Amino acid sequence: MLIELIRTNSTKPSFQELVKLLDKDLAIRDGAEHDYYAQFNKTTDIQHVIIAYENGQHIGCGAFKPFGENGDTVEIKRMYVLPEHRGQKVAAHILNCLEKWAKELGYKACVLETGKKQPEAIRLYEREGYAFIPNYGQYIGMDNSVCMRKEL
Repeated sequence: MLIELIRTNSTKPSFQELVKLLDKDLAIRDGAEHDYYAQFNKTTDIQHVIIAYENGQHIGCGAFKPFGENGDTVEIKRMYVLPEHRGQKVAAHILNCLEKWAKELGYKACVLETGKKQPEAIRLYEREGYAFIPNYGQYIGMDNSVCMRKEL
């Protein structure tokens, strides 16, 4: 399996297609809470996107955007891998590439939010060195939310 990781932005059609699939998956997992979360997952103007390709076909994506007041942290967003490519470390490669890019730009840490109904995502982030933190921002008080952080 030869995976190519491309740096781009949120205007790339491959990213938009993968995000639509991600949103369908999250609508099922999150149920009634999906609309609340969806308002924080807009993809317009995201300047840092990684898309994974295998044999010219997009198979996964992830992104980050600046986060917080200090200007030294990014928030990991829109992580998704097609179901038939899961379990092959594609998401870990995407995440590592996002972290490397953020570090190159001078950021010192990554934060993220995922859902308790996404145990495979939680396991991925734990394996990649993320630690649980109190829920931040719009996720404070959201029982389904899990927030995590990693120093770069």
